[in-house]
Order: sequence, then structure tokens, then C-alpha cells
Amino acid sequence: MSPYRVLVVDDSAFMRKIFCDLIGSDSQFEIVATATNGLEAIEAVESLKPDVITMDLEMPVMNGLEALERIMHLFPTPIIMLSSISDDSTRETIKALQSGAFDFIRKPSGALSPDIHKVGEMLLEKMRIAALIKRKPQIERTEIKELQDIKEAKPSPTLTDMAKPIKPVKPVKPREKANPLEDRLKDAREPILKPAEKKLPTVNKGAAQAPYPAQLEQEIASAKPKAKPASSFQHLITIGTSTGGPRALHEVITALPADLAAPVLVVQHMPPKFTHSLAQRLDSFSSLQVIEASNGDRVSAGVVYIAPGGYHMELAKDREGYYIRLTQGPTRNGHRPSVDVMFESCAEFKELRRHAVIMTGMGSDGVKGMHALNDSGSESAIAEAEESCIVYGMPRAAVEAGVAKTVVPLRQIATRLIEAAKK
Repeated sequence: MSPYRVLVVDDSAFMRKIFCDLIGSDSQFEIVATATNGLEAIEAVESLKPDVITMDLEMPVMNGLEALERIMHLFPTPIIMLSSISDDSTRETIKALQSGAFDFIRKPSGALSPDIHKVGEMLLEKMRIAALIKRKPQIERTEIKELQDIKEAKPSPTLTDMAKPIKPVKPVKPREKANPLEDRLKDAREPILKPAEKKLPTVNKGAAQAPYPAQLEQEIASAKPKAKPASSFQHLITIGTSTGGPRALHEVITALPADLAAPVLVVQHMPPKFTHSLAQRLDSFSSLQVIEASNGDRVSAGVVYIAPGGYHMELAKDREGYYIRLTQGPTRNGHRPSVDVMFESCAEFKELRRHAVIMTGMGSDGVKGMHALNDSGSESAIAEAEESCIVYGMPRAAVEAGVAKTVVPLRQIATRLIEAAKK
């Protein structure tokens, strides 16, 4: 099979060099071009049709978020965002994920950064999945399983390798005055600048896609008042997700009503700080209160608790009621927070009518926990159907292990949860 074709977009020549070196260290990938801003990226995508794109957020002329919106509208392509950990950057990253970005990684501070090898490994792993989805939209289950189990035999690039000059890449031609793409860009831009006049369509995955940011911003104005949390409840909803999760969570959480008679516990595989921005973003559109959980938080119906990056989240109980317990124990399935840890902590509370959901993501996190919940008498065990998953990994594992009692597409999950919580 021919190498996956990659477009690297970053306004920093230094960072372009770093990422080209990291990507070029794997023979599965070929750098077909680099671009210094979003407008160049759009032109390169139209002419070169890459399999995957790495996109910086902060760039001149046209930033990464705006370029992402245009590309997903005109030429849908898997895009991995490159993000720093500043507050503004984490917020923009969450917007990007809800706008169609496949995933993101945190940018290293430089070629001598101690985490450069880890960043490279994470980037290559995410790119393999993204590029395979681009070439084969209907991925065979065996292929995904094999891809998730890959152990790279080739070592990460050394600092000596990083110092070597990169191979010449095909440059992106400067814009000409008469550019046929400009009319198409104008068409793509109008729905974003004037959302009331023209509705921008969703892209590709159908039910798996969240609305575009312009539409999302409109939803804020019409959002219902927040429900008053209730300390007494009989139902408990738990959700685990990973790659593609921010869009899936937006679909589910914003569809839950203000009078939901259950708290919602969520584990989204995501680094520290990003989970805080995710909670803030979801809270903007939801009738429920959405917060990043803190240790000792009292658990109430009508509140969504997002596990903070870097911490396992467990449900615990004392004389006053249920509360959140955060720990920094060993990773499970390579993750902290882990879905298994959260699910297993809920298994002991048989007095609650528990409903567990596993949505899009790589790996098998959540399967053992869902099994424990089933053994303890939980009422619902829902897996997202393959047709709506960005990555059919975690749900596939739950289905194949026989722990998922119900398999439904993303658009039906909220309805199932609402009906279950009313019984």
C-alpha cells in the first residue's frame, strides 16, 4: 500500500521542521506539502488531496479553526490539531473537536523537549487511524483491532536524527489573483458569517457530526435555564468515550432535558486543562449543569461531572450521600482517567438504577467495568453503533465481549437514556 499523504500546517518554520521529522521517521507516511497559514492549507488540500492533515491553531492570515471549518465543508479530510496548553488554546481546541477535527495533540516545547518522543508516538498513532478512515470509510473490525495492537518496532527519532535536514517537500504555490477556489471559499464563508441566512450542512459522518461553530453559537442564546440540582436520585448515568468523544458528548449531553432525574458521570480520555475547557463548552449548550469534577463534590441529579485529565474519577458514598473521589492511581488501559475505574466504582451501589454508555474511541477501556456493572444488576449497557462512531474501537470491544446489552447509533443514545431514567 502506498504511504499515507500528509500536509503539515504551521506558521513556525521550526515547528514544521520538528513535525516533518517526526512524521518522516515512519515509512507509512509521506509529507506531500507544508503550509504556513490556513489559506495556504485550503489551497494545498484542494490540489494535493492529502490523507491526513496536522493543523496548528494560531496562525496569521487564517487561523487553524477557521481553516478547519472550510476544509471540512469543502474537502472533508481527517485533521489533527496541534495545541498548546494555554487557556485560550485549550478552548479553541475543544471548539475544533466539535467542529470536525479528528483529534489533537499537545505541541512539544522544542526539539530538545523531554516529551518529544512521546508526542511523536502519539501523533503517529492518531495519524494511522485517521488516515485509514480517510482511505477506508467502512473499516473492517479486524483491521481496527490490528491497528490498535500495533507495537512500533522502529525506534523514535533521536536528537541526532532531528538535526538532519528534512527531505524537500512540494511547496504550496502562492495565491494568484484569479483563483477559482475563492468563489468556493466565499460560499463556505457565508453560512459562518451569516448563519441566519444559510444553514451550513454537517459533514460526512451524519449522526456522528456536531453542528458547526456558527450554529453552536446560535444555540447558546436559546439554551434553556439550568435545572436545579437534586441531591436525591434513584438513577445514575455513566458515559465513557475517547477519540471523537467531544462531538459525541455534545450530541448526547445537549439532548438531555433539564428535569433529568439522574446525575451523569463522564470519562473522556483527555489531558489536564482540556477537560476543564470541555466542561465549560458543554455547559454553554446544555440544560444541565456541566462541570469538571473536583474531589469531594457532592453528586446531584441534573449535573454532569467530567473527570479531570490526569485523575481517575470514582463514585463514593458517606452518611451525607454520594460524592466524587479523585485519585492518581496507576493508569488503566493506558489512561487516567479510565472508564473502567469509574464503571467499577459504580458497580457496588446496587441500590441505584445504573445506566452505562460506551461511545467512540480507540482501545477497550470500559469493557471490564461494564461487565462489573452488569454482574451487579445495572439496568442499561449501551454501546454506540459502528455507523456513527468516529473510531469503532471501545464500542466494538464491548459488543464483542458480550457486555453491551443495547447497540444504537449516536443520535438515539440520549433518547434511550431519557426513557430509562423515567422508569
